[in-house]
Amino acid sequence: MSTPQVNPSALRLEFPQSLAVYATYAEAQKAVDHLSDKEFPVENCMIVGTELKQIERITGRLTYSRVATLGALSGLWLGAFVGLLFAVFVDGNVLAMLISTALAGLLFGAIWAILGYAATRGQRDFSSVKAVVATRYEVLVEHKHREQAREILAAEPGLLPDPYAS
Repeated sequence: MSTPQVNPSALRLEFPQSLAVYATYAEAQKAVDHLSDKEFPVENCMIVGTELKQIERITGRLTYSRVATLGALSGLWLGAFVGLLFAVFVDGNVLAMLISTALAGLLFGAIWAILGYAATRGQRDFSSVKAVVATRYEVLVEHKHREQAREILAAEPGLLPDPYAS
């Protein structure tokens, strides 16, 4: 998975200062949205996720039969897709082509998945999903706009967190 390239200068503020720190991204987004609603120049703001941590949620146990089933299903879809492509460019029995490519994909997917799983030699017998998440979200603002932003947020209860609360 590739991430889009961003011009580094687009992510810079000249002299950023902390406006507020929030426990969730939704709270930080709400504060910036409120600033926008009050016609504050929000292009001088930035939300920065800090205190990153990696979370891995275990989704299940892997066995040869589960790996083979998942690989077969994946191969089935790929085979059906290839069959559809062939059907566009080749004359003949479309249904037979779809069935044969789907079955070939199913077989190939199952075998390939089993070989990959066997190569791990039992070192990872579970499936999971991973994510990197921030535990705090800091809103930064250009120094010349900080006081104006603080006044706008302070006027609305609940938008400016207590800096001494933990």
